[in-house]
Amino acid sequence: MLAMVLGSGLGVLADEVEVTREVGFAEAGLAVSTVPGHAGKFLFGKLGGSDVVLMKGRVHLYEGHGAESVTAGVRWMAEQGANSLVLTNAAGSVNRDFAPGEWMMLSDHLNLTGASPLSGANFIDMSVAYDALWREDFRKAAADRGMKLNEGVYAGLRGPQYETPAEIRMLRTIGADAVGMSTVLETIQARALGLRVVGFSCLTNWAAGMQENLNHEEVLETGKGAARVMAGLLKEVISANPGGT
Repeated sequence: MLAMVLGSGLGVLADEVEVTREVGFAEAGLAVSTVPGHAGKFLFGKLGGSDVVLMKGRVHLYEGHGAESVTAGVRWMAEQGANSLVLTNAAGSVNRDFAPGEWMMLSDHLNLTGASPLSGANFIDMSVAYDALWREDFRKAAADRGMKLNEGVYAGLRGPQYETPAEIRMLRTIGADAVGMSTVLETIQARALGLRVVGFSCLTNWAAGMQENLNHEEVLETGKGAARVMAGLLKEVISANPGGT
């Protein structure tokens, strides 16, 4: 079964799913997000011929949750039978060649949150956090559709404050292409569970110092428009290999 996590403003991706069952975060024993754009429920159904479970919204470190709570949804979906995970998020673009409204597929990440869901556990190899073969499937499908799909490194920070211009210059120097406040801990947890992972950032805005100001409403609005484009790509790739993701 395929699992998906839908980030800020990206809940419209769920419109493509033939929903058969809904489970609220609280009903599943999970913490509930207080952030606008995060519905806080799981949706079970079909997408492109495959069984899927969607996590519509997520909780974050900046809401006061620990790393284990932030990744509880990933563990719960794995317990339901998920073996693959698609992560989506809204992010600020650090790379001047990656414009707002475009998508970036994660080639790697920088965990700058200062946290890990694996504290007290065994070592986990993160050499290939995001599955190379799966990324190639998405790369080819995007090219066939004429969709620009950037690829780069996502920097995950704790938040909730947006970064300063000096911090963005630092992130660019150490190799980041986009920056956000989620995803990295979920990827670590998923890899520890043996799930294969692919991740996508909806680039909703330029990072600090690259535009006049930042606000969450802009993030949500840009995410809604770009989500329609990603929905088509996801459905195509999944349909090409129903049940095999």
